[in-house]
Amino acid sequence: MTIIAKNKNHDIAGAGTALLDEVEHFASLATVWWDPSGDFKSLHQINPIRMTYIRDQICSHYNRETGDINSLSNLSILDVGCGGGLICEPLARLGADVTGIDAVDESIEVAKSHAHMMSLSIEYKTLLPEDLVAKGQIYDVLINMEVIEHVADIEVFMAACAKLLKPGGLILGATLNRTLKSLVLAKIVAEYILRWVPAGTHDWRKFVKPSEFCYHMRNNGLDVLDITGMQLNLFDDDWDFSQDLSINYFITAEKSK
Repeated sequence: MTIIAKNKNHDIAGAGTALLDEVEHFASLATVWWDPSGDFKSLHQINPIRMTYIRDQICSHYNRETGDINSLSNLSILDVGCGGGLICEPLARLGADVTGIDAVDESIEVAKSHAHMMSLSIEYKTLLPEDLVAKGQIYDVLINMEVIEHVADIEVFMAACAKLLKPGGLILGATLNRTLKSLVLAKIVAEYILRWVPAGTHDWRKFVKPSEFCYHMRNNGLDVLDITGMQLNLFDDDWDFSQDLSINYFITAEKSK
C-alpha cells in the first residue's frame, strides 16, 4: 500500500519500503539531478562505470555483443529508485524497453522532462516496487543502484524486487559496505569534508555488507553470480573496478528458473 503524506510544499509518496524522511530529502534535491557539478555530482562521476558494469553483465547473461549499439534491444528493464533517470537514459539508448520508478514524484517529473528533451521513450512512474508487484508486472532485468541503503525494510524490498523478475531474469545492485573505512571515507569525508554529496544523504548504519546483500538475494530465490568492488583512482580522478569491497560494490544475481 502506498500512503501519500501531505506537506506544505509537495505530496510525498511513502510508506511500504519507502522512508518519508528519505523521500523528503531527495525531493528537496530533485531539480538538480542533471547538473553534473551539483548535489548529484558523485553519481555523474560514477555513472560511466555503473553503465559499463550494467551493460556487460546483461550482455553476458543474454549473449549479446557489448559493442553493439542496440545490445539491449527487446529486453524489458526496470530501474527501481531511478531518480532523475541517469541510468534509464543510457539503457534506452542501447535499445532497451525501460521503465523507471521512484517514490519521489519530483524526481519522476524531472526524469520525464529530461527524457522528452532527449527524444527518448522511457516509462516513468511514481511507484514503489511492491506497487508493481500488485499490478503483476515482470521484467527481464531489474536494477537497484544506490537504493537498498535508503529503504525501510530490506527483506520486503528484495522480496518485491524478486517478484518483478521473470524466471532466469537478472538483478543488478550497487551499494555501500558497512565498514569502518566506509564510515570515514564515504560518510564523514564525502559528506562533511569534500562535500561530494549533501550532508545527511547517507546513514552509515544502513550500509549493507555483501554477506547481507547475498543473504537477501538467496532468501528470495536469486542466485548470486558476481560481486565486484569499485574504487576511486586518485591519480586520474576516475573510478575503476576492484576486488576491494570495503566501500562501494556491485552485485549481480539471477532468478532461479
